[in-house]
Amino acid sequence: MSTAATADGPQGPPRTRDGYGYFLDIPTRWKDNDQFGHINNVNYYSFIDTVINTYLIKYGGFDPLNSDTVGFCVESSCKYFSPLAYPQTLSAGLRVKKLGNSSAVYEVAIFGSDTATDAAATGHFVHVFVDSETQKPSRIPNTLRNALERLAVTDQMPASKL
Repeated sequence: MSTAATADGPQGPPRTRDGYGYFLDIPTRWKDNDQFGHINNVNYYSFIDTVINTYLIKYGGFDPLNSDTVGFCVESSCKYFSPLAYPQTLSAGLRVKKLGNSSAVYEVAIFGSDTATDAAATGHFVHVFVDSETQKPSRIPNTLRNALERLAVTDQMPASKL
């Protein structure tokens, strides 16, 4: 397992809860485990996508089926530090590292519970927002932008907690 530092930097997103402004509990399923008895790495990408889109829907007014602007994932990565397994209920922390005119860079931490202090995994995810018809980059709508700004980091800390 990696021993990456807890601060932002070349090692990636912070590994402690205090670096994140929004949390979502995610129940694991029996099928998430692999033959080695822990959650398979591919499932972490689903957890990352889930916390981001749940936040956008709940706080940004995003409607994936009817919004004029949608987010396309153009880059993602995940680092693993310790194994997790079913039947744990995970806690995913979210923050916005960078917010552009048509893009957002998210950082996510996956914790083994809502009381765990050290992340079992961290993720990096980039959305480019596009017009849902033309699929060309589009300015992030104000309601969505306002929600993303609430999680934007300043001086290595989230702007607010939700």
